Amino acid sequence: MSSQPQRSAGAVRRSPRRTNGARPHVGPVALTPFRIILALGFVGSLAYIAWAILKVKDSAQIPMVTTGIGVLGIVFAAASAGGAVRMWQAWKRGRQAETVLFALLGGIAGLLALGSFAGTLVLSLVWRS
Repeated sequence: MSSQPQRSAGAVRRSPRRTNGARPHVGPVALTPFRIILALGFVGSLAYIAWAILKVKDSAQIPMVTTGIGVLGIVFAAASAGGAVRMWQAWKRGRQAETVLFALLGGIAGLLALGSFAGTLVLSLVWRS
C-alpha cells in the first residue's frame, strides 16, 4: 500500500513552492508571473504613450508613440493567448459559462492586439513620409 493519497484522474498538481498550494491574491484574482508581466506591460506602455504625447514636442514623438502602441499590441496578443489557454482548461472541466467568457475576452484582446499593430504600422508609415 502506498503512503501517498490517491488522486482522481483530473486532479491538478500544485506548485511545490508552497506546501498548501496557495498563491498570493488580490481579491479573487491569483497573482501569477504571467498576469504581473501583462499588468506591468499594459500600465507601462500606457504611461509611456501618455508621456510621449503630453511631454515630448519634437520629432521623436511619433516613434515614441509608435513604440508604445507596439508594446501594447504585444500585451494584448499575450492576453489573447492566455484567454485561449484558460478557455481550453474551462472546456476540459466542463464549465460552459467560463468557456464562453474566456472565448469572448480572448477574442476582444485579439482584436485590440490587431488594432494596436495596425496603429503601429500606420504611425510608422506616417513617420517615414
